[in-house]
Amino acid sequence: MTATAATTALAEFRAVFADEAAFRAWYDRVLPYVYSFVASRCGGSGPLAEELTQQTFVEATRRHSTFDGRSDVLTWLCAIARHKLADHYRRLERDERRRMRLVVREIQVAHDMSPATDERDAIERALGELPAAQRAALIFRHVDGLSVREIATLLGKSDTAVESLLARARQGFRSAYEDHGRD
Repeated sequence: MTATAATTALAEFRAVFADEAAFRAWYDRVLPYVYSFVASRCGGSGPLAEELTQQTFVEATRRHSTFDGRSDVLTWLCAIARHKLADHYRRLERDERRRMRLVVREIQVAHDMSPATDERDAIERALGELPAAQRAALIFRHVDGLSVREIATLLGKSDTAVESLLARARQGFRSAYEDHGRD
């Protein structure tokens, strides 16, 4: 973008925020592009894509004075949307870790309430050696009886990722259990 074009784009963009009708026309023009960008990166259209698109425009409105015209306005909006997506995925990851800690606590409570057996101890030790995500997936599948799709929803992963996670978890559990069974 040339300096003249950037200055013109910047002036046009600032004018959008000076007039309600101009803002509405601009919003109606760029909304489908931003929504498509977000929807293609969060698993398709739906409430999540709508929410993240809305957050993008709220942030753009809040920060419109920081737009310097060095990029296209749509590029700037997509950068904001990308940050909103990253925030969303970080929240999912934090929530996932919290859920896993709760599952571990539930297992510990269940263990404290029942008599210990050698086999149960070996199972718990083997589970304890698995990474948290594998342990959670294995427990959700075989203790809670959840489907792969339900686990994927809980963990914020795709069905394929959960199937892979379960395969690694089963292999890791089997190996750890055999090792503890020999103790």
